[in-house]
Amino acid sequence: MIYSMQTPEQPILRDIVLVGGGHSHVGVIKSFGMQPIPCVRLTVICTDVHTPYSGMLPGYVAGHYSYDDVHIDLSRLAVFAGARLYRDEVIGLDRVNRRVLCRNRPPVPYDVLSINTGSTPQLHDVPGALQNAIAVKPITRFNARWLALLERVQKHVGTTTVAVVGAGAGGVELLLAMQYRLRHELRTLGRNPNDLVFHLFTNNAHILPTHNARVRRTFDTVLAARGVQVHCDAAVTQVSAGQVQTGSGEVVQADEIIWVTRAGGAAWLKDTGLALDADGFIQVTDTLQTVTDPVIFAAGDIAAMVNHPLEKAGVFAVRQGPPLARNLRMSVQGAALKPYHPQRRWLALISTGNQYAVASRGWLGFAGAWVWRWKDWIDRDFMRKFQDLAPMDAHARGAHAASANIPGAVQLTSEESLQAISAMAMRCGGCGAKVGATVLSRALGQLHPVQHDDVLIGLSDPDDAAVVRVPPGKAMVHSVDFFRSFIDDPYLFGKVAANHALGDLWAMGAQAQSATAIATVPPGLESKVEDLLFQMMTGALEVLNEANCALVGGHTGEGKELALGFAVNGLIDDDPAQILRKNGMRAGDVLILTKPIGTGTLFAAHARLAAKGRWIDAALQSMVLSNQRGAQCLREFGATACTDLTGFGLLGHLVEMTRPSGVDAEIDLNALPLLDGAQECVAAGIVSSLQSANVRLRHALRNQQAKAHHPRYPLIFDPQTAGGLLASVPADRADACIAALRELGYVHTAAIGRVLTQSDAMEPITLCG
Repeated sequence: MIYSMQTPEQPILRDIVLVGGGHSHVGVIKSFGMQPIPCVRLTVICTDVHTPYSGMLPGYVAGHYSYDDVHIDLSRLAVFAGARLYRDEVIGLDRVNRRVLCRNRPPVPYDVLSINTGSTPQLHDVPGALQNAIAVKPITRFNARWLALLERVQKHVGTTTVAVVGAGAGGVELLLAMQYRLRHELRTLGRNPNDLVFHLFTNNAHILPTHNARVRRTFDTVLAARGVQVHCDAAVTQVSAGQVQTGSGEVVQADEIIWVTRAGGAAWLKDTGLALDADGFIQVTDTLQTVTDPVIFAAGDIAAMVNHPLEKAGVFAVRQGPPLARNLRMSVQGAALKPYHPQRRWLALISTGNQYAVASRGWLGFAGAWVWRWKDWIDRDFMRKFQDLAPMDAHARGAHAASANIPGAVQLTSEESLQAISAMAMRCGGCGAKVGATVLSRALGQLHPVQHDDVLIGLSDPDDAAVVRVPPGKAMVHSVDFFRSFIDDPYLFGKVAANHALGDLWAMGAQAQSATAIATVPPGLESKVEDLLFQMMTGALEVLNEANCALVGGHTGEGKELALGFAVNGLIDDDPAQILRKNGMRAGDVLILTKPIGTGTLFAAHARLAAKGRWIDAALQSMVLSNQRGAQCLREFGATACTDLTGFGLLGHLVEMTRPSGVDAEIDLNALPLLDGAQECVAAGIVSSLQSANVRLRHALRNQQAKAHHPRYPLIFDPQTAGGLLASVPADRADACIAALRELGYVHTAAIGRVLTQSDAMEPITLCG
């Protein structure tokens, strides 16, 4: 997923796509943020919005660091760099058409591609390992597994035995960190820390085989002092529930089995046609280009340099960042690439769990608490480069680019040059601002809207307008919504825009029938405009089709910013009593809200680099959740009035309901469901640009001055995009209704207040809590 909205001054001419958010790629993203190339766009595809720094992961496990201390927020970094961040899993490449194939979204085109996904555990080679062992890699997914293990150990009665398979630096360091943390947790619970037993397995004659004898002896001493049972020359050949078996036939009982060995390349790489080594890693030249395809690069653990075999260590991934960024720049500019020559020896700082560390470099080895402090300083200094970010305006970006002394011309074909000149020239208005017919037909020709017998003339017909039949006994419900994009992922934006437009139909109890779209897209190369339209309308069409709503037509024009809207039509029984309106509230009803609020402040903060990526991710998940089933549920429980929460905010929409209903209402501020981070953002004074207009409705509050300092007070004015349903439900059915809504997936549904008899006061709304 993606969370910024950067409007380029020049058309996009080239796309660099980064697969994975590893240590090399975060360096590339930061580099492009500081020194962008005009007309070149960066897109990052990653399964997570927070990527862990492997050097600090053992310290996190040991309890010395927080989650945010050791994770780079890719969302904030992407906004800083003006890059797009798509949260998805890559499952393959279409190298002929230069597209990245994703599990949950349309293919992503690239001109230049880089892969930095790290390694994948090869558990299939050992029977039972996949089912019974916890793999450390990919480390982006390790946190959830670690927290689950931590909880299991805390709840386990009696002795807990932990087996760690793999005695390289990663395995040894992780074991000692886990032991330190788990012993601390047992002490906190008043239990005996000696109830923990640790085993370490290696198929080598000794631990840490790539380090010198002095370092190995140091860790032999530490492990022995900590009571760790080390099994050398003990390749694990089988894993079953609660048991590890070695090649010699030794069997060790274990409650938890951690796998820190036998890593390789992801399975999907085998079908790409790229040259791989014996372990499935991508073979690359000294320029970090794949030996197979010069427009595809790879770095970090996933890469195998054919001329410089390297250990899989984070230090190389970090150091490959700058040369990778440089060569990606040179590649889109048609310039000669420069080779990267890794150092022969490197410094490894390996912690022992208890804020003590051992340094290892070649024949050199030394240890101490001061080494851990040194390591801590190095690690924190590295992380600050990606945490201490400030928004850069276009002028600042241009200044950085000018001072970088980097060639700025993007290499284009003659046809692309003509299209680029046209895109940058003064554009016409009126019908001259339409998107070209060829581009439009290619983009829309790939779409497959749901078919309705009611649609007599629709999207596939050449006529100027759609014709839709209204079935007997039905009335039409019409609505329209349109807004510019607030995120840089056109596919996700299409889903949100369609979901938002349909909200009005669901709130009134209608069934969606048809929709016409109106879209604005920035001018550019035909291939880029075509893909932009295809991505956006694919997302929208998925939502419309799921709602059984036929896309029957639309209009597409050029504009500075991406925007999308829909005129939607629905059907409802031709009986006014069956229409769920805003004016039916009754005194005694309970106010129910089906989704958390806070999208306005969160995306305002996101644009300022002040929101955490996981906050934005959760907000987007809420925004693509359809209100269709929620509206049906509310009707089943006798809702007397309903509306969808959008731009006017909670207070604005509630006032729209109370006045025509002839009632007052009370809002419990403490009961409001909030999106993660929303309260923190308003506390920092960050609000939407529409907030000031919505705040004028404070005059509808009877006790505004008494509650103005409540930390949640600003959020009743916060404008929502694709928000939840606000409904009044009879009090005797409210609890059952809330339970049913939560069961349907509206997990944040809450009773937020009650409907009161209208008083003599001018202000209809009272705040409590």
